[in-house]
Amino acid sequence: MGGIASKGQLRASFLRWAVFTVPLILLLGFLSGRAVSAGGDNAWYVALDKPSVNPPDIVFPIVWTALYILLGLALAMILNARGARGRGTAILLFALAFGLSLFWTPLFFGAHQVLAAAALIAAMLATAIAATVAFGRIRSAAAWLMVPYLVWISFAGVLTWSIHRMNPDAESLVPTARTSQML
Repeated sequence: MGGIASKGQLRASFLRWAVFTVPLILLLGFLSGRAVSAGGDNAWYVALDKPSVNPPDIVFPIVWTALYILLGLALAMILNARGARGRGTAILLFALAFGLSLFWTPLFFGAHQVLAAAALIAAMLATAIAATVAFGRIRSAAAWLMVPYLVWISFAGVLTWSIHRMNPDAESLVPTARTSQML
């Protein structure tokens, strides 16, 4: 065989990747979010002073679900671009950026390390921008699917930094206790 794939074959290949990547990204994001109690379920977080632009708790799972779907689709596009120059680097940058994002919730809500969480967001943003640029060199649509994620983590960085500035003693607001819901 060895001929060029038809549009239908390429579309089917992308769909196979998407059926794998979207649920995987959703699952990993869900597990990270459930590793510790967050939002209104976290007494430490409730005790913090928050900026006026802090969204209601219900917004976060809705936004993250939509972002994880977009990230999964973007990754599927790149995984489907077999033979594309820079594909391996793009996937590695994405994995690094996404891996960093999985540690934010446990660091912020579980360890109560607000300043470290702000620094982590800066690293997330830098690697996500690099991944987006790398994606754009392979599939521009994949890069565009990353843009809402970049905007959201930028906003999350502003929120985290604002919470740090408003609560310089955040680590001591509530005695640290085991908050892990995972066994």
